[in-house]
Amino acid sequence: MRPPADGDGRLRVVAIADTDSYVKWSAALLGGLMAGGTGERWDAALLVLETPLVVSDGQLASALSGSGLPRDRVERIAYSRLIARLTELRADVVVIGARGPLVRVLARDIAAVPERPVVVTGLPGISIPATRRAVVYRLQCDLFVVHSRREVREFRALSARTGYAHRYALATLPFARGARLAGSGTAASAEDGGDLVFAAQAKVPAERADRLAVARMLVRAAEADPSRRVVVKLRAATGEHQTHVEQDGYPELLASLGTLPPNLVTSTAPMRKALATAEGLVTVSSTAAIEAIARGIPVIALDTYGVSPQLINETLADADLLAGEADVVARRFRHPDPEWLDENYFHPPEDDDWTDQVADLAAQRSAGRLPRRTGFVRRGGALRDAWERRIALGRADTSAAGALAYAVGVPLRGVARLLHRVRRVVAGEAQQPGPVGSSTQVRSTSAVRTSTTRTS
Repeated sequence: MRPPADGDGRLRVVAIADTDSYVKWSAALLGGLMAGGTGERWDAALLVLETPLVVSDGQLASALSGSGLPRDRVERIAYSRLIARLTELRADVVVIGARGPLVRVLARDIAAVPERPVVVTGLPGISIPATRRAVVYRLQCDLFVVHSRREVREFRALSARTGYAHRYALATLPFARGARLAGSGTAASAEDGGDLVFAAQAKVPAERADRLAVARMLVRAAEADPSRRVVVKLRAATGEHQTHVEQDGYPELLASLGTLPPNLVTSTAPMRKALATAEGLVTVSSTAAIEAIARGIPVIALDTYGVSPQLINETLADADLLAGEADVVARRFRHPDPEWLDENYFHPPEDDDWTDQVADLAAQRSAGRLPRRTGFVRRGGALRDAWERRIALGRADTSAAGALAYAVGVPLRGVARLLHRVRRVVAGEAQQPGPVGSSTQVRSTSAVRTSTTRTS
């Protein structure tokens, strides 16, 4: 991948990503820059960073499929070569598509570069609720891209409440570009395909018993109509990594149920290919729901476990997409409430402002006026920085400082966790016991409002 010729007038945008969801998002975001004639303004490239959770070749091919980003604009790179490669590519703008801890490390590295590029970051899908953690990890970035009016509003409100100032921009979710919604005259229908596609998630639901219940539901759906397939769309094949670690994968759960209906299958094909033969999509809260809606395909957001920030399904509930297991088996799919669309991922494309904001920041950089941004201040200084780098990169960080920080930090972290558990036990014993309801009653409550623990 060669750098563009000098004086071509284009802004050079280089994305850095490592895991499946972020590689897919970054590739599609850059692909949008290259489409519709805007490639004359932008030169785009993607660096796939080697980390413990980096995509396989198969996952990379799946992420690039339909993204609009050519394969020859993508290369794998080791962390030790990253800054030098950004310099060789003469990046004006760097898009960091990664989990929060890695964004913090990379943004800090780039901030130290003379005449540093503009640093852009974002989240690869549904980002409601807005979380403090997502913002804090990305404080050293110049621009934070989100994908709906509601997300812009909620993240700005979060910044106002917490004082963690950020600059937010709106971009159509790349997987929702060219939406053909129900009622538009071009929407998909049952005649386009008969598959019930289930979009699996690594962390939702979290408990093995709940995931096993979902597997049993999918078996019942397949048995209810042997003439139509139930496709379990997996995020990764055996041995491949995901953005979030999956403890109880659906292949293993399904295998534990004995002989399966022949029309129940698993697939690691790109989501766009799975949706090409879909009658409807089922999920708890996967961003695949937005991708399906964009293609006019109806959706069921499974309501078995209620609605909560942990489930990341509040916005799908607002769209009136919730339905139960009986609806899944009967294939009673839903289209979103039309009034929901404009505020949630389906605003007019001309309202996107992220490229204008990037261009403005790049102009400030050229004029030497790009503001310096500082990260969240933490105790520990350089040793803390080295620890965070080692945790984010694993063995890809070969520095002596990282090795030292890891050797010191692991025992300290164990002690800190032990003290935390002790404090929780003591606090629990000090509290007066109250009435305890059944777990089923708790899960069925449709308005659980607690702080989220998802990794951002």
